[in-house]
Amino acid sequence: MRFGSTLRKSIYPPWKQHYVDYDKLKKLLKEGNVDDDDDTWTTEDESTFVDELLNVQLEKVHEFQTKTSQKLRDRTTACEKKLEPLAIGLKPERPDKPERTSPSNDTPKKPEMKPDEKEKLLKDVLAELDNITKEVNELEKYSRLNYTAFFKATKKHDRKRGEAYKLRPFLETRLTKHPLNTEDYSPLLYRLSAMYSFVRQSLDGKAQEAISFGEDMTGGESFTSHKFWVHPENLLEVKTVILRRLPVLVYNPQTSKIAEGSQRDPTLTSVYFDDRKFSLYTDKVEHTPNAASLRLRWYGQLTEKPDIQFEKKVIKDGDASEEQRFPIKEKYVQPFIEGKYKMEKSIQKLQSRAGEDTEEVDHFRKAVDDIQSFIKDKDLQPVLRANYTRTAFQIPGDDRIRISLDTNLAFIREDALDQDRPCREPDEWHRRDIDGAQMEYPFKAIRKGEINRFPFAVLEIKTKGMKKYEWIDDLMNSHLVKETPRFSKFVHGAAVLFEDYVNTFPFWLSEVDTDIRQEPEKAFEEEQERKLKAAENEFAVGSLFGHRASPSYRPSGLSPVGSPSAQKSLPKGGTPTRVSQFERDNGQKNGRTNEDVDSDEEGTQAVWDETPFSKSTGLASLFPSFSSSRYARAHQQRKVKLPPGIRDPGVWIKDQGPVRVEAKVWLANQRTFIKWQHVSVLLASLSLGLYNAAGKSNNTARTLAVVYTIVAAFTLLWGWGIYMYRNKLIRERSPKDFDNMFGPLVVCVGLIIALCLNFGFKYHAIITNQGDHSPSNSTMIPTVGNDRIELI
Repeated sequence: MRFGSTLRKSIYPPWKQHYVDYDKLKKLLKEGNVDDDDDTWTTEDESTFVDELLNVQLEKVHEFQTKTSQKLRDRTTACEKKLEPLAIGLKPERPDKPERTSPSNDTPKKPEMKPDEKEKLLKDVLAELDNITKEVNELEKYSRLNYTAFFKATKKHDRKRGEAYKLRPFLETRLTKHPLNTEDYSPLLYRLSAMYSFVRQSLDGKAQEAISFGEDMTGGESFTSHKFWVHPENLLEVKTVILRRLPVLVYNPQTSKIAEGSQRDPTLTSVYFDDRKFSLYTDKVEHTPNAASLRLRWYGQLTEKPDIQFEKKVIKDGDASEEQRFPIKEKYVQPFIEGKYKMEKSIQKLQSRAGEDTEEVDHFRKAVDDIQSFIKDKDLQPVLRANYTRTAFQIPGDDRIRISLDTNLAFIREDALDQDRPCREPDEWHRRDIDGAQMEYPFKAIRKGEINRFPFAVLEIKTKGMKKYEWIDDLMNSHLVKETPRFSKFVHGAAVLFEDYVNTFPFWLSEVDTDIRQEPEKAFEEEQERKLKAAENEFAVGSLFGHRASPSYRPSGLSPVGSPSAQKSLPKGGTPTRVSQFERDNGQKNGRTNEDVDSDEEGTQAVWDETPFSKSTGLASLFPSFSSSRYARAHQQRKVKLPPGIRDPGVWIKDQGPVRVEAKVWLANQRTFIKWQHVSVLLASLSLGLYNAAGKSNNTARTLAVVYTIVAAFTLLWGWGIYMYRNKLIRERSPKDFDNMFGPLVVCVGLIIALCLNFGFKYHAIITNQGDHSPSNSTMIPTVGNDRIELI
């Protein structure tokens, strides 16, 4: 799609007149001229175009962006002032002025607000915050779109009219004085996030809590993790979607009790270890059992003496992980790697504080010994550095939902594999050229082959327990993110920077160079298709069974599992494998990702044992192999097995309440009954005509007429019986199989036998007549006796 069309489609209507006039620029550039002979470009044309582009349009866009950004800040400040009467212990507006410590104060206290007024104020502020958040998001899009428009127009000029001089350098110079698409909205988002949290907690009647990234709020339970890539154009929109529900956690190295709105997102650095053969990398890519990884991690610059964590992580079965970690000072890292230092001082300090034989000391000593022996046995060394900026979202004190967004992700070689040209000094554990110079993203001083800048942001969503959150599902299925299961910074960095050293690559590597952006309509359609496909292959187990498999989507028209009171069974699908695995684990909670719980992707099948209530009854059980429906085949193959401690509930919730039957189901049963009666009437008419035409002397024809009458009567009774039986199943909401081939089989076999006997008798009569040289019947069609009766 051409950029002009993209610009017109992306314009925010209230700001339409403030966008760059791209069509006017194209007209001044005379791009639409078809006749090249008359396509002259004069000095006056050049001056007019440059003035319009770099003065009129650029100044217009920059001025509007600056004013709108300031208005949004003013509106945010106004919201903060509205909330001041409700806040407790607010800091003074100007912290540089000393506070009055005198207890005497002549200013009268304001009366406390009534609950109704308080609620109205909070709701008004919440609506205003939504509007501000929306306009912040639109302003970021506005800046990016106009920024692109200026470069597109400049590129067109340089390609078509740039014989005299190129306009690109002039544009870059002007953008330094009138910057676009460079403003950082994070401080404003922090303020909005803090107010969102305050308003939500006030409306819910909860006490306010401090927001801090430094507090350790991980619980004992494991998390389910989902990882995504986010395109830079969708980054701010993703942030605004999240902060409406979760506050931003601000990292503060001085204290974990104070949240500063102006605090920058923390920069994290991880230095990963591996051997010369990249064994840890290979185990992680190939999902080898007990694959381990080792890293050093710290916040901020190393020159600021941050806390350094030595971390070892082992992946167990089911993607559960076991972690060991301990803090270490910078000066002890290299002696520890070489085995010359065993953290004696830290152990002594811990023993003096907690006691010699405490569990905390034992865990610390075990972590130190395990990691040091792991380095020695594997001959590990630092090979890769990952540097990124992290924005974290979480409600303080509530770790059910934890979201992190990593931006400005860069991978840097940290190895000394090439002895002639090492990236790191062999006797050092980190690159001093980076940490000593306090380099920051984008690390322009690093040589080209030693760095890889990841083009997207990495979003990780962790949820505790089995509860589903609608807004999280909407975000994960939206066009704003691209799911990348099992994405690992260590694996990706090693794959792109050590291509000559590794022999296996992760599956997502080929997708890095693709455009992950999607149209919202297309993303929605794909989501619906995925859900529909999943619904066709899955059947959720009833809530009274206590199963939690696949509750996310159930389209209308697809009924849940049948009631156990009616002795029903489960259809074939992917969900039973999840449930059986969950029950086999006996309620054990492991952190599982979305890709490893669906056993259908692995090609495995679940085995269901038979239970008394799952047996089918009725005539269908007499001839089970004759049923050709997919449901019937699943009914024959698998039966439900109740987990330990779960009993038959008797009647399910879905079987309560009035019966609502679709008209097409009811009419289909009636239509089938009418077809049976139609066949019965035809057979009865045939038998009656045959009986009347046979005469008194033809006993064979009379006998066959009686046989046809019996078949007609059976057809009549069978049609009525099966109609009433299916009517009963519909009223009882039974999931039993409706199709049955016993009746049609009896009718067909009876007719075939009668026709064969009729043919046999007639053939015998013809042979007898030919033996008697009787010409009277030589030209007759197949009959019974001497009377012509044509059977159709």
